[in-house]
Amino acid sequence: MSDTATLVPPPPTEPGLGRMATEQEAREMAEAAREKEWEAPSFVREMFEGSFRLDLIHPYPEQSAEDIERARPFMERLEKFMRERVDSDKIDREGKIPPEIVRGLGEIGAFGIKIPREYGGLGLSQTSYTHAIGLVTSLDGNLTALLSAAQSIGVPTPLKLFGTPDQKQRYLPRLARGAVSAFALTENGVGSDPAGLATVAELSADGTHYLLNGEKLWCTNGTIAELMVVMARTGSKKITAFIVEADWEGVEVVRRCHFMGLKAIENGIIRFTNVKVPVENVIWGEGKGLKLALITLNTGRLTLPASAVAGAKRCLEICRRWASERVQWGQPIGRHDAIAQKIGRMAAETFAMEAVSDLASLLADRGNTDIRLEAAMAKMWNTEAGWRIADETLQIKGGRGYETADSLRARGERPDAVERLMRDFRINLIFEGSSEIMRLFIAREAVDTHLRVAGDLIDPKAPRAKKIQALLRSGAYYSTWYPKLWLGWTRTPRYSEFGTLATHVRYTHAASRRLARTLFHCMVRFGPRLEKRQAVLFRLVEIGAELLAIAAACSRARAMVKKDRANQGPVELADLFSRQARRRIEERFAAVFDNDDVATYKAAQQVLRHEHGWLEAGIVPSE
Repeated sequence: MSDTATLVPPPPTEPGLGRMATEQEAREMAEAAREKEWEAPSFVREMFEGSFRLDLIHPYPEQSAEDIERARPFMERLEKFMRERVDSDKIDREGKIPPEIVRGLGEIGAFGIKIPREYGGLGLSQTSYTHAIGLVTSLDGNLTALLSAAQSIGVPTPLKLFGTPDQKQRYLPRLARGAVSAFALTENGVGSDPAGLATVAELSADGTHYLLNGEKLWCTNGTIAELMVVMARTGSKKITAFIVEADWEGVEVVRRCHFMGLKAIENGIIRFTNVKVPVENVIWGEGKGLKLALITLNTGRLTLPASAVAGAKRCLEICRRWASERVQWGQPIGRHDAIAQKIGRMAAETFAMEAVSDLASLLADRGNTDIRLEAAMAKMWNTEAGWRIADETLQIKGGRGYETADSLRARGERPDAVERLMRDFRINLIFEGSSEIMRLFIAREAVDTHLRVAGDLIDPKAPRAKKIQALLRSGAYYSTWYPKLWLGWTRTPRYSEFGTLATHVRYTHAASRRLARTLFHCMVRFGPRLEKRQAVLFRLVEIGAELLAIAAACSRARAMVKKDRANQGPVELADLFSRQARRRIEERFAAVFDNDDVATYKAAQQVLRHEHGWLEAGIVPSE
């Protein structure tokens, strides 16, 4: 577990001190860690610039028949294992994944899904991996955390991307056989802004090893891991990634942490005291640790949207059965409009969630687009939509949703684990970068072109000469870019191949231009203050996410109906979702400049200054 998206690396500090960074230092170091170049196109990035590159996601990418067949034996083994050997209620009740379950997952290859076959792994695609994780999530979130932390952000992915041949040969076969791995970045004072990173690694006098000292918090799998990626400072401005073996002298599990959900997650505090780490265990190179983490997370966080889809599908199954069987006032509750409205929205959003999740994974496999924004949006949007669905599921099930599965079973009722599902699901909005961090990350990339063109104009510290250059540069750029957002658009007959969904695709095309214009208007209106107006930026990010979801849903529906024209369900659900999403988009557009943000911020600061302490009267004061 980490409460950071590794977006902001630490500022310059003296080794071992870990002080608070100034705002300027944090900003400068954040820019240093960013992937600044865009070597491949991105649908979302283009959309924020007013260019609707539907060709990047349509026709909807397909998983090859060969890939599906290669994954089939493992998927069948995994489903059989989950069905026959995993007792999720017992795992939740006892707060521990039985060692034989961990071993069994290793034996069927579940820890080496994406590790190349030459190293003993299954060598499956990103799409097959996320489908496998979804299958696991549909039954037990604790096992999802175990497998995902071990493979998405643990040792295998950084090694695949940046490891040396020797590192791969030494470690990937062990990992493929079931060695559990972990990722250690977060510290007590280091969350979404790791500016106070205090773990340090000092190079020995003979240059053969580093001495690692520090303590890491919320290290998922850390309490049972054999191997871990550890982030440490190797100088005042450098963060470096190391492969550390858990049985080395000086590595200590201080405490296992316990949480609201995921009761069996092996998450803890890990302390490093004069741990000798050979120089050959540096991954990629000194000072590249946080950039490594960012790149790793581009695909690493794709497990979360896939997990959200699996959770939503489980909720839909539970609600479908319950609303069909439960009779009140003479008819099944699903016939009552209040419940039917919830289930209809649930089905439409589940379809869109799967379209977004699969799209991101398939694009990652295709490899000819940059998916950093698509992955961040998929993570943000799917987890939030999935949480709404989980909440509605509990409401539909009522008291039986609030009651534990064990209690339901003891009373002879169907033990739908809605209560456990809600507890386990909630962390998804925090894992691998909270929803707020995802919005900040996406917003920064959304304004990147504008900052490159005109950033010096709004930078109060930029010298006069740079401002003049920026003025000339921006004049040349915006004189052609801005008019294009208003001109050259015809409503018909574009996108006619989408049939009844064409109107939604046309809307998405027009709305992307409107989004780009609105973003530009915000920069003009707020200038350098825009970075402080996060509520404004967040609305623009949310509009972009809804537009991505509409485009993905319509493209996927078109692909599905093309294969089976008798089944119009995908079109119906994509149409319903798009109608609902368009209303949300219009509400957000309306609120960009007409809102209560300033008044709300003022009230929040008054609360922080305890000026509204009277509101807290009538409760027992906390210690």
